[in-house]
Amino acid sequence: MQEVNFDHNELSDNESFDEPKSCMMPIEESIVINIGTDSSVKEVKIGSSLSPEEQTAFIALLREYVDVFAWSYADMPGVDRNIAEHRIPLYPNSKPKQQKLRRMKPEVSLKVKEEIQKQLDANFIKPIKHPEWLANIVVVPKKDGRVRVCIDFRDLNAASPKDYFPLPHIDVLVDSTAGHAMFSFMDGFSGYNQILMAEDDIPKTSFITPWGTFCYQAMPFGLKNAGATYQRAATTILHDLIHDTVEVYVDDMIVKSHDRGEHISALKSFFDRIRKYNLRLNPQKCVFGVTSGKLLGFIVSKDGIKVDSDKVKAIQELPPPRTEKEIRGFLGRIQYISRFISQLSTRCEPIFKLLRKNVPKKWNEECQASFDSMKEYLSNPPVLMIPKPGEPLILYLTVTETAMGALLAQYQEGTKREIAIYYLSKKFLDYETRYNPLEKACIALIYATKKLRHYLQAHTTFLISRLDPIKYIFEKPILTERFARWHAMLSEFDIQCVNQKSVKGRAISEALVDGPISGDEFDDEFADEHLLNIGISRWKMYFDGASNRRGNGAGVLLIDPYGIHIPFAVKLSFPTTNNTAEYEACIYGVKAALAAGAKYLTVYGDSNLIISQTIGVWRVRDERLQMYTEYLQQFIPYFEDIDFKHLPREQNSFTDALANLAVNLTWENNVKIRAVTIEESDSPVVNLEHMVAALTLQDDKDAWYADIKKFLITGRYPEESHKKDQLAIRRLAAHFVILKDRLYRKGFDGTLQLCVDEKKIQKIIGEIHGGECGPHMNGRMLARKILRAGYYWTTLESDCVHFVRTCKKCQFFANLNHMPPTSLHNLTSPWPFSSWVIDIIGQIHPKASNGHQYILVAVDYFSKWIEAASYAKLGAKQVSKFVINNIICRYGVPFEIISDNGSHFEGHLKETLEKYKVRHHQSSPYRPQTNGAVEAANKTIRTIIAKMTEKTREWPDKLPYALWGYRISIRTPTGTTPYSLVYGMEPVLPVEIEIQSLRVMNESEVSEDQWFKVWYDELALADERRLEALNNIQLYQRRIARAFNKRVRDRGIREGDLVLKENRPPIHDPRGKFKPNWSGPFQVKHITSAGAVKLVDLNGDEFLHFTKLDQLKKYYV
Repeated sequence: MQEVNFDHNELSDNESFDEPKSCMMPIEESIVINIGTDSSVKEVKIGSSLSPEEQTAFIALLREYVDVFAWSYADMPGVDRNIAEHRIPLYPNSKPKQQKLRRMKPEVSLKVKEEIQKQLDANFIKPIKHPEWLANIVVVPKKDGRVRVCIDFRDLNAASPKDYFPLPHIDVLVDSTAGHAMFSFMDGFSGYNQILMAEDDIPKTSFITPWGTFCYQAMPFGLKNAGATYQRAATTILHDLIHDTVEVYVDDMIVKSHDRGEHISALKSFFDRIRKYNLRLNPQKCVFGVTSGKLLGFIVSKDGIKVDSDKVKAIQELPPPRTEKEIRGFLGRIQYISRFISQLSTRCEPIFKLLRKNVPKKWNEECQASFDSMKEYLSNPPVLMIPKPGEPLILYLTVTETAMGALLAQYQEGTKREIAIYYLSKKFLDYETRYNPLEKACIALIYATKKLRHYLQAHTTFLISRLDPIKYIFEKPILTERFARWHAMLSEFDIQCVNQKSVKGRAISEALVDGPISGDEFDDEFADEHLLNIGISRWKMYFDGASNRRGNGAGVLLIDPYGIHIPFAVKLSFPTTNNTAEYEACIYGVKAALAAGAKYLTVYGDSNLIISQTIGVWRVRDERLQMYTEYLQQFIPYFEDIDFKHLPREQNSFTDALANLAVNLTWENNVKIRAVTIEESDSPVVNLEHMVAALTLQDDKDAWYADIKKFLITGRYPEESHKKDQLAIRRLAAHFVILKDRLYRKGFDGTLQLCVDEKKIQKIIGEIHGGECGPHMNGRMLARKILRAGYYWTTLESDCVHFVRTCKKCQFFANLNHMPPTSLHNLTSPWPFSSWVIDIIGQIHPKASNGHQYILVAVDYFSKWIEAASYAKLGAKQVSKFVINNIICRYGVPFEIISDNGSHFEGHLKETLEKYKVRHHQSSPYRPQTNGAVEAANKTIRTIIAKMTEKTREWPDKLPYALWGYRISIRTPTGTTPYSLVYGMEPVLPVEIEIQSLRVMNESEVSEDQWFKVWYDELALADERRLEALNNIQLYQRRIARAFNKRVRDRGIREGDLVLKENRPPIHDPRGKFKPNWSGPFQVKHITSAGAVKLVDLNGDEFLHFTKLDQLKKYYV
């Protein structure tokens, strides 16, 4: 829910904003200054300890940035939408809900109208028609007679997933703020309303009033993820300043500096940033240039951290608690400041006892003495210091049979004394008290490292404890799984066990363990007052009636806001019908809720008649039921809010059982039955080896074979089983036998296989698959081996397959998969010299006589025309010159050039291609198929040169002839020669000159004019040949793709999945032949339509190049 109050019309009277109280207030006295003009007064506060020169500098700075403050709602433009806007995602299949308008008094309705008008004037809300979601208003009266209008967004919040953007940890935030010389505390103007709602989600914030329906254009209070959205916006705006000169907790901001002289500069950087993104401050809740202040319930200053005196005063003024709710409230306040309190549970132990089960909730003299002792301690609480960076910490640890205590301290060389940083204590849980001393010491240390993690990660820590066994975990080999897990958790910290030197430190830690905090986790974060979430203590009541020939009864279950269940069973010793019994139960429950002090109640019943008549949906025709209805209506005004809801009968089984209990039981009139205890036992009271076999069924009641074993022992079927189920059990039982209270399956070869339950399955699979003699076989083979070993369960094979699939070693050392995962993606070019692909042949051994050892090859995708040149040294500069001389200057500027990821195709080449606006595509690493055309050409050129060359060192001389031979050879994809596609005719071969062919003879006989005419005709037909070649290419590619796609097997990899990547050479691995075939896991960020994958590692860092799907396989966790 939310709180909204708009006083912008009254700002001229200097009336304060009625907004939530900030969690930060200055301790140092402040002075008010005017940064406006005499006619337009704009007041802010600065610290009183500032020198005259500092005051002048602060006033000048604040006047320069007067626009970062909002003096009225007109000064609040809203945070830039590019930074943040609030969205309300919904769970799939969430159904919109429309709450009905709650009735209210006319005078309250007029006050609501006034508040709504203020929100309309501020442009925070607007009218809306036909909303799908509709929430009710909750009117909260103020001391001055006005009202606060809140919105009950509970239905919308329930349908929206939680945004897990983290709020800063309070201990970390307070510690990083304390220890600075100067602070400025600031608060965002009008809280969340500075962030705008996303346009699509505005209708979801609709609410109903007596004056119409409205929706929010600005983010309101009370939405589930509003705090996360504001924190995300503040973090985005100030990300590079946070933890340096700025700290942020939702809409509360602190600028800090170690040097007073640096504070103006830090403030200026902060103001520049919030001005850029339209974030505005509330001048009435800001104070600048102070040396101390309140932050989240603590006082921070250069000297350290103190308890907020207001919180101490609130605790000291508390009257003795009278109810369990008040007891929990008192302990919750104490828990929030527990880091300052030694012997916490020693002082509060009598009060803690009141919260235990089956203990009378009676406040006695011992509780009062404990209550007074805590108040006296808080009259002078200790001051905690901030650890000095780079210096080691000292952790004192004490462990007893039932609790642990710790003190984190640091030795200060300057003062020659130890300073206290954090007090810690914990009461062991019931199962932890049964651990041996070494295990208790370990879990105590684990608990301390979790609570003090942000300290221990940044410092070397000397551990001092009387328990010598604790050194075991640091010095001895790990012998058990539990110690191995604990050792792994402690390995990230630099903890060293040392001998005890400080008697005082030991005494403090032992004092802490004498009074640990309860093992139950208290909520150590008070609800942020500035969020204006109203926590309504709502009760629930379930009712049901029963009327049959045995008698009549009513059952009621009352549940308080803390989840405590209070059952009632009432025997009705007078004639009733089913409907009147239901009414009796409902009225009895409503009266019980009033007697318990409930103000907000939701009533649940499975009688649609009673619920519908009570809320006025159905008319009451029966005179007797009319009397019940009128009597029930008399109690409704005593509640602040009461709802009646219908629920299915199967969801009301508890009260149905209570009603039937009252019907069936009889007892003497003088006997009063206060409560019925309902418990569950998971083990027999007596556990003797000679117990009858029927008792062993209880141990196996949750096992998959429980029904079969029960049938073999007792001959009975499960309760409520059908005939088909009984037939199936009989047939299955024929394959099983019981020996010594154990169930065995009879194998087809006559062997007996022990039936094991879920608790033993994982151990058996793990040991046989990867134990001492486990060869890490596949799933089917593993299942067969388990059967041969003598074990059986119904899902044996599927469990084995799943286990092998998730085995890390099996995944990393699995064989490579050569089946293509995606269909063939063909590259095409529409016209000659539009697309070129380039590659390098080399290094060639031996070198040529002129020192050349590389061949740079370029192939036109359309015509298959080839260009090549040899080089002694080949780099990006030489490649760039080749592209200019052999491609651009000869055939024009191409549309694109494709290459691999070699360094030769970077630098100068990229600059040349950018200059001529040529697209440059690079293939995935270890993916030669992308450059298939040039790879095929390289192979052909190497073969031609090898056959032409007699002296291997003279191969450069044969390169032009090899190119010519390639160009005049028919290429299969095009069905013709590259030469004819380029020049429109075939070249004259040397042999045609020596032994004249027909065309040579004809050319010598025709005139020059006729020859040109024939040449023009050939050129006119060139386009037709090229189109025919394009058609041939497409047919060829389809034929290849058809054959290729038959082998395609989808690997099921989708965006967001974890995958392993094939290890391609060259990878240096000291394991040599035993290196894994796969590496990872990595996460799939994006998959292109061509099957190229963009990967990120587990730290979120992207791979430079794309990876093809055929180099990946899915990783199973």
